[in-house]
Amino acid sequence: MTFTISRRALLSTAAASALVLAAGAAVAQDKIRLRLSSVNTETDSRAIGLIEKFGPAVAEFASFEPHWNGTLFKQGTELEAIARGNLDMSIASAQEFSSFFPEFSILTAGYVHQSAEHQIAVFNDPIMDPLKAKVEAELGVKLLTVMYLGKRQINLKGDKEIKTPADLAGVKLRMPGSDAWQFLGGALGASPVPVAFGELYTALQTGAVDGQDNPLPTVIDSKFYEVTNQIVLTSHLVDLNYLTISKAVWDGMTPEQQTAVQAAADAAAEHARQLQLKKEEDAVAFLTEKGIKVYEPDVAAFRTKVQADYLASDYAKDWPAGMLDRINELAK
Repeated sequence: MTFTISRRALLSTAAASALVLAAGAAVAQDKIRLRLSSVNTETDSRAIGLIEKFGPAVAEFASFEPHWNGTLFKQGTELEAIARGNLDMSIASAQEFSSFFPEFSILTAGYVHQSAEHQIAVFNDPIMDPLKAKVEAELGVKLLTVMYLGKRQINLKGDKEIKTPADLAGVKLRMPGSDAWQFLGGALGASPVPVAFGELYTALQTGAVDGQDNPLPTVIDSKFYEVTNQIVLTSHLVDLNYLTISKAVWDGMTPEQQTAVQAAADAAAEHARQLQLKKEEDAVAFLTEKGIKVYEPDVAAFRTKVQADYLASDYAKDWPAGMLDRINELAK
């Protein structure tokens, strides 16, 4: 990801903006304005959670103004906007935070998070406190809560049953084109192939690739079930976002308002989480009805190989000592 200003300049700007915003919030007589920018649609589970739960819960003292489809700020620029004082809230990925703070890359790796419940446990554990504090101090952004995006599963042509990473040897698995995604495909045991998402249906249809990985609702939305035969429930990436707010705006609230905002954020995330989990459950039934074989492999074997590959790579050099062990403990 390319940013238009240096990190040092951005963090200096964030500190200056924090003083201005905090001072303004202290004297403001009107409702607190909470403008959120996100690239997802308003029918996305995260958007529904915020619209139905967050906005009404803070309406007494705050005006929640969500902007969807990247209409206010482009994807990847929201954190800069908050740091500069031009935006109040965003839905940000761990990948975005890792562009500023490399230690966040541990939260983007395969098999680090194992379920929606595990995400919550990790987010609320003291192991996350140093990362949260660093984001607040250096970027002027507060992480309010974690939002569930879904589990990525492997979707293949053919009838070969996949139980362990060894069974994926030679399988041409489409993965997104970045080095990090290609690494994950290889760690799973496959031969990763970069294919643009818009070309993926045809690539599956013609046999240019043998399979792809995505959450099950995406398999349905993009009709990949028409040109594949099976789903392997590897759950190799349990993806997430963080609901964020400007630290300066947060500091300008009363303790009672902060409590209400935090409760509203957690309620919105939980509502969205349950909606997404239901979508995934319904997707299994839909795909089974369509004749797609859905089965569970030896997930422990996949997790062991993938984590070993990451730990032996340069990706792990910035991970905080002991953090992966603690995250694994929280899943037990």
